[in-house]
Amino acid sequence: MDATGSSSTIQAEGKQPVPGAVAFDFVIVGATGDLTMRKLLPAFYECFRRGQIEKSTKIIGVARSGLSVEDYRAKAHEALKGFVAAASYDDATIQDFLGLVQYVSLDMSDKDADWTGLINLLPTEKGRPRVFYVATAPKLYVPTADAIAHNKLITDSSRIVLEKPIGTDQATAAEINDGVGLYFTEEQIFRIDHYLGKQTVQNILALRFANPILERVWNTDSIAHVQITAAETVGVGKRGPYYDSAGALRDMVQNHLLQVLSLVAMEPPTAFSAMDLRDEKLKILRALKPMSDHDIATDTVRAQYGEGLADGKRVAGYLEDLGAPTSTTETYLAIRAEIRTARWDGVPFYIRTGKRMARKETIVVIQFRPQPWAIFADKPEPSQLVLRIQPDEGVSLSLASKDPASEQYRLRESVLDVDYVKAFNTRYPDSYEDLLMAAVRGDQVLFIRRDEVEASWRWIEPILHGWEKNIRPLETYPAGTQGPASSDQLLARDGFVWKENT
Repeated sequence: MDATGSSSTIQAEGKQPVPGAVAFDFVIVGATGDLTMRKLLPAFYECFRRGQIEKSTKIIGVARSGLSVEDYRAKAHEALKGFVAAASYDDATIQDFLGLVQYVSLDMSDKDADWTGLINLLPTEKGRPRVFYVATAPKLYVPTADAIAHNKLITDSSRIVLEKPIGTDQATAAEINDGVGLYFTEEQIFRIDHYLGKQTVQNILALRFANPILERVWNTDSIAHVQITAAETVGVGKRGPYYDSAGALRDMVQNHLLQVLSLVAMEPPTAFSAMDLRDEKLKILRALKPMSDHDIATDTVRAQYGEGLADGKRVAGYLEDLGAPTSTTETYLAIRAEIRTARWDGVPFYIRTGKRMARKETIVVIQFRPQPWAIFADKPEPSQLVLRIQPDEGVSLSLASKDPASEQYRLRESVLDVDYVKAFNTRYPDSYEDLLMAAVRGDQVLFIRRDEVEASWRWIEPILHGWEKNIRPLETYPAGTQGPASSDQLLARDGFVWKENT
């Protein structure tokens, strides 16, 4: 593939090869919620439209709301109108897809309720995949698994998908894992992190391990530091009550960003298999240097957005959005982390995430070391490899080149850039499309293993406790900015700057 995007015939025609169609039963617990309407049903529709789902499949919504099947299909239809891209929307296909959708009014955390309606909908065909997707509050994960088992709905080809967060700390994560593990084996438990479904996150593996030219400089000899940024322009919105109990560290770092970090930093796996990939990610999570109280005071920043401007208009601060007089919940953080391995000795990893920031972007920046000696009058800036996860998915590499407009031998920066959408000339699927079908197939490559969850909490928990003790005081930053000045100082101390300041 070249930078202009010429590739195979399939890619040039804007089509994607897809696996053969499969038939399965997919039970969505909490089926009237925002996640189901905004993400799950549109993702299933796209998979159906692309020929991955057989028409004998049953997508069964389950919730406590007393809706009829017709009512639920009408609700699903409205969601599809709102969240399916216009280029994919087709009335006839929508109607065919809605024919797969069923609904049962049931509290699935109550094992003694009347489960007849759900039981009658589930075929007894041996080997047919049966997935229970639990899109509820984490406190209901174990009661739901217990109720499913009590009503004898677990088959050899059953799986259970658990949305994050898996607990709020090590203890609660272990309680969930132990509780669900009483009824489902580890091979049947799919802990979902939608970041792992993003094509650009998955492409980190291809970029590193399919391109030896990069893997051979992917170490402390060549790399000065790594930045991982996930910035949002929106505030907490309707998620205020949940968010105030979680904060940015639990909501974004414990799962999403530590998973990205582990993919960037991991050693090459023995094979492209769920076990080998997750073994290597786990090693990185365990190799993260534990944060002492001193580290928390000097190497972390936490802040909360105040009133500010977005697109030239006044927007409220966090407390006003939350409707509360006080809160110590962080909506922004920056952390300087270290990985205790030979590959990454002396290379700081900077993690940053926040709400109500100046621009929406999720990027990984690999900052290479400068040239050790200068033969040019202009000392070139060190190269940067930037992995754009969202939006504008792609990868770019900055290089020093001779300036053709200069009479003298002067240097200027040039950038090699690949826009993935243009390069492959195809629609980029939503992350849930890959994840849902992987769960149906029983492929755990894109899902998180129990020991990864617990290793993440082990590193995160001291920071949470340190912040609770106010070792690092909470700051504020105006909405519509890139966070507090102390975040810039965190990098400046090592002689670096965040990507947008370069």
